[in-house]
Amino acid sequence: MISRIKRLQNAVKDRNLEAVGITSRPNTFYLSGFDGSASIIIVTAEKQLFATDFRYIEYASELCGGFYKVTLMTSTADAFLIEKISEMGIEKIGFEEENVSQGRFSGWSDKLPSVKFIPMQTEIDKLRIVKDAEEIKKLQVAVTLGDNAFSHILKFIKPGISENEIAAELEFFMRKNGASAPSFETIVASGKRSSLPHGHAGNKIIESGDPVTMDFGALVNGYCSDMTRTVFAGKPEQKMKDIYNIVLKAQLESEAAVKSGKTGIEIDKISRDIIYGAGYEGCYGHGLGHGVGIEVHENPRLSTKSTHTLEKGMIVTVEPGIYVKNYGGVRIEDMVAVTDGAPYVFTNSIKELIIL
Repeated sequence: MISRIKRLQNAVKDRNLEAVGITSRPNTFYLSGFDGSASIIIVTAEKQLFATDFRYIEYASELCGGFYKVTLMTSTADAFLIEKISEMGIEKIGFEEENVSQGRFSGWSDKLPSVKFIPMQTEIDKLRIVKDAEEIKKLQVAVTLGDNAFSHILKFIKPGISENEIAAELEFFMRKNGASAPSFETIVASGKRSSLPHGHAGNKIIESGDPVTMDFGALVNGYCSDMTRTVFAGKPEQKMKDIYNIVLKAQLESEAAVKSGKTGIEIDKISRDIIYGAGYEGCYGHGLGHGVGIEVHENPRLSTKSTHTLEKGMIVTVEPGIYVKNYGGVRIEDMVAVTDGAPYVFTNSIKELIIL
């Protein structure tokens, strides 16, 4: 944590600020390891203060006491922040503008009219965009649990069960085997519903020949996994097989091109050229991928608009898809780490067409 705090302190100095206030849970966790629901971090060029309420003070003192001055909030987080800014004589402080509501910001500025609150989201987010070795190990644990859940669910899927049953079984398996929660609401979309890119599980019953798209992940030790596979509950139509193989080709070729120095636009274009070239323009409306870490959607992005240049240590998904309205769809997704050469693929689950 010390190195992360030092990098934030350098960002404070670079912006000629006196301090930065951290109020969002993801960034609090990144800078302290604290996963409770109430906290404030104030970092200056030389000091760092962590505050929480009575429910968490003992836990936080043990967890963060080695690198923060840990103190008890006897009022609300906002009241504490206002009090400390006044007490420390701070006149310019950075804050996470994308994580603070207008109402909350107005409360700060009304009470501290002479203090300048400087947006600092970009600098704070940059701290998390490249993962360190410890983070990569944690991500691999989460991804491996997702792989194991996929192997388990292949024995469970059959005609006659519902999408909700599949989602529940996936989430139960992940929790039973170490996840504190799913990374996000599990997506299970079958039959014609598989044309919905984010078709959350419903009461639809799996029928013979249905494609079953599952997009799911595990939250383990504060880090997320994210994977998608489409399988078939019985022999699919030839058109659906063809769609599957087009998506697989797009996924493999774009994934292989992920490396440092490439832009998100360049990688996305590889998948899009394959899918559009096969006649499915208009059936692939989302970006190729996104960063994953403490949150399931982070920077960088792989998309038609992403100018992010990939760097070694960034973690991204590669997830092209084809979605044909009133017919069905296919998506295949892995998580990969950017290197200076071939990408490191975290996800090990089989990608060849599976007929159950």
